[in-house]
Amino acid sequence: MPFDYTLDFAAVDFRQRPELYRVGRGEQGVLLVQPYKAEILPHWRFKDAAAATESSAAIWALFEAYLAADDFVGADMARKFLQMGFTRARRYANHRGGRKYAGPVPADQKGRSGAHGRPELPRTDRPDPDKVAAAEIFGRQWAAAKAHPDYVRQKTAFIARYGT
Repeated sequence: MPFDYTLDFAAVDFRQRPELYRVGRGEQGVLLVQPYKAEILPHWRFKDAAAATESSAAIWALFEAYLAADDFVGADMARKFLQMGFTRARRYANHRGGRKYAGPVPADQKGRSGAHGRPELPRTDRPDPDKVAAAEIFGRQWAAAKAHPDYVRQKTAFIARYGT
Protein backbone atom coordinates (compact mmCIF):
# COMPACT_ATOMS: atom_id res chain seq x y z
CA MET A 1 0.00 0.00 0.00
CA PRO A 2 1.50 3.39 -0.96
CA PHE A 3 2.33 6.05 1.59
CA ASP A 4 -0.76 8.16 2.36
CA TYR A 5 0.12 11.83 1.86
CA THR A 6 -3.48 12.93 2.43
CA LEU A 7 -3.30 12.60 6.23
CA ASP A 8 -3.16 15.65 8.49
CA PHE A 9 0.38 14.99 9.66
CA ALA A 10 0.33 17.93 12.08
CA ALA A 11 -2.56 16.35 13.96
CA VAL A 12 -1.79 12.61 13.86
CA ASP A 13 0.32 11.01 16.59
CA PHE A 14 1.48 7.81 14.90
CA ARG A 15 2.55 6.29 18.21
CA GLN A 16 -1.11 6.43 19.23
CA ARG A 17 -2.43 5.62 15.74
CA PRO A 18 -0.01 3.11 14.15
CA GLU A 19 -2.75 1.77 11.91
CA LEU A 20 -2.52 5.01 9.88
CA TYR A 21 1.18 4.48 9.13
CA ARG A 22 2.25 3.12 5.78
CA VAL A 23 5.73 1.71 5.30
CA GLY A 24 5.72 3.00 1.72
CA ARG A 25 8.82 2.93 -0.44
CA GLY A 26 12.24 4.10 0.63
CA GLU A 27 12.15 7.27 2.70
CA GLN A 28 8.51 8.19 2.14
CA GLY A 29 7.10 10.22 5.02
CA VAL A 30 10.40 10.49 6.87
CA LEU A 31 9.93 14.22 7.51
CA LEU A 32 6.21 13.99 8.23
CA VAL A 33 5.47 11.22 10.74
CA GLN A 34 5.27 12.50 14.32
CA PRO A 35 6.36 12.11 17.08
CA TYR A 36 9.19 10.18 15.47
CA LYS A 37 10.41 12.99 13.24
CA ALA A 38 10.82 15.19 16.33
CA GLU A 39 12.64 12.43 18.20
CA ILE A 40 15.04 11.39 15.43
CA LEU A 41 15.69 14.51 13.32
CA PRO A 42 17.78 16.33 15.98
CA HIS A 43 20.33 13.49 15.76
CA TRP A 44 20.55 13.39 11.96
CA ARG A 45 23.84 14.80 10.58
CA PHE A 46 25.90 13.77 7.57
CA LYS A 47 28.43 16.53 6.80
CA ASP A 48 31.44 14.24 7.29
CA ALA A 49 32.46 10.84 8.65
CA ALA A 50 32.66 12.06 12.26
CA ALA A 51 29.18 13.57 12.14
CA ALA A 52 27.80 10.49 10.38
CA THR A 53 29.37 8.16 12.95
CA GLU A 54 27.85 10.06 15.87
CA SER A 55 24.52 10.54 14.11
CA SER A 56 24.12 6.97 12.92
CA ALA A 57 25.01 5.66 16.40
CA ALA A 58 22.37 7.88 18.01
CA ILE A 59 19.74 6.87 15.45
CA TRP A 60 20.73 3.20 15.83
CA ALA A 61 20.19 3.50 19.61
CA LEU A 62 16.71 4.90 18.94
CA PHE A 63 16.08 2.11 16.42
CA GLU A 64 16.95 -0.51 19.03
CA ALA A 65 14.86 1.24 21.69
CA TYR A 66 11.84 1.31 19.37
CA LEU A 67 12.31 -2.39 18.61
CA ALA A 68 12.61 -3.20 22.33
CA ALA A 69 9.36 -1.31 22.94
CA ASP A 70 7.67 -3.24 20.07
CA ASP A 71 7.21 0.11 18.30
CA PHE A 72 7.58 -0.86 14.65
CA VAL A 73 6.61 2.59 13.35
CA GLY A 74 9.45 4.18 15.34
CA ALA A 75 11.89 1.51 14.20
CA ASP A 76 10.86 1.99 10.58
CA MET A 77 11.23 5.74 10.89
CA ALA A 78 14.74 5.29 12.34
CA ARG A 79 15.52 2.96 9.42
CA LYS A 80 14.28 5.67 7.05
CA PHE A 81 16.54 8.28 8.68
CA LEU A 82 19.52 5.94 8.28
CA GLN A 83 18.56 5.47 4.63
CA MET A 84 18.15 9.22 4.20
CA GLY A 85 21.60 9.76 5.74
CA PHE A 86 23.01 7.48 3.06
CA THR A 87 21.09 9.03 0.16
CA ARG A 88 21.66 12.65 1.17
CA ALA A 89 25.37 12.16 1.83
CA ARG A 90 25.69 10.48 -1.59
CA ARG A 91 23.75 13.31 -3.21
CA TYR A 92 26.02 15.95 -1.65
CA ALA A 93 29.06 13.88 -2.63
CA ASN A 94 27.95 13.71 -6.26
CA HIS A 95 26.27 17.10 -6.71
CA ARG A 96 27.83 20.32 -5.46
CA GLY A 97 25.34 22.00 -3.16
CA GLY A 98 23.27 18.83 -2.86
CA ARG A 99 20.82 19.65 -5.66
CA LYS A 100 20.26 16.61 -7.86
CA TYR A 101 17.51 17.97 -10.11
CA ALA A 102 16.97 21.26 -11.93
CA GLY A 103 14.01 23.49 -11.16
CA PRO A 104 11.52 23.55 -8.31
CA VAL A 105 9.44 20.56 -7.23
CA PRO A 106 5.85 20.99 -8.48
CA ALA A 107 3.58 22.03 -5.58
CA ASP A 108 1.44 18.89 -5.87
CA GLN A 109 4.56 16.70 -5.59
CA LYS A 110 6.24 18.24 -2.52
CA GLY A 111 7.20 15.64 0.06
CA ARG A 112 7.26 12.82 -2.48
CA SER A 113 10.35 11.13 -3.81
CA GLY A 114 11.57 11.17 -7.39
CA ALA A 115 12.53 13.68 -10.06
CA HIS A 116 8.95 14.58 -11.10
CA GLY A 117 10.02 15.13 -14.70
CA ARG A 118 12.90 17.46 -13.87
CA PRO A 119 16.29 16.91 -15.51
CA GLU A 120 19.17 15.65 -13.36
CA LEU A 121 21.97 18.16 -12.82
CA PRO A 122 25.50 17.11 -13.82
CA ARG A 123 27.50 15.09 -11.31
CA THR A 124 30.83 16.36 -10.08
CA ASP A 125 33.88 14.63 -11.50
CA ARG A 126 35.41 14.50 -7.98
CA PRO A 127 32.95 13.34 -5.30
CA ASP A 128 33.44 14.93 -1.87
CA PRO A 129 35.39 12.30 0.14
CA ASP A 130 33.83 13.43 3.46
CA LYS A 131 30.35 12.87 2.06
CA VAL A 132 31.35 9.55 0.49
CA ALA A 133 32.62 8.36 3.89
CA ALA A 134 29.46 9.62 5.60
CA ALA A 135 27.32 7.75 3.06
CA GLU A 136 29.24 4.53 3.68
CA ILE A 137 28.71 4.83 7.44
CA PHE A 138 24.98 5.40 7.07
CA GLY A 139 24.78 2.71 4.39
CA ARG A 140 26.19 0.07 6.74
CA GLN A 141 23.76 1.04 9.51
CA TRP A 142 20.83 1.12 7.08
CA ALA A 143 21.70 -2.38 5.80
CA ALA A 144 21.98 -3.66 9.38
CA ALA A 145 18.61 -2.13 10.26
CA LYS A 146 16.83 -3.72 7.28
CA ALA A 147 18.28 -7.13 8.16
CA HIS A 148 17.81 -6.91 11.94
CA PRO A 149 15.79 -10.00 12.95
CA ASP A 150 13.49 -8.06 15.31
CA TYR A 151 12.87 -5.43 12.62
CA VAL A 152 12.05 -8.09 10.03
CA ARG A 153 9.72 -9.87 12.48
CA GLN A 154 7.95 -6.66 13.51
CA LYS A 155 7.62 -5.49 9.91
CA THR A 156 6.04 -8.80 8.90
CA ALA A 157 3.61 -8.61 11.85
CA PHE A 158 2.78 -4.95 11.12
CA ILE A 159 2.01 -5.67 7.47
CA ALA A 160 -0.08 -8.72 8.43
CA ARG A 161 -2.05 -6.65 10.94
CA TYR A 162 -2.48 -3.38 9.02
CA GLY A 163 -2.06 -4.48 5.41
CA THR A 164 0.63 -1.99 4.52
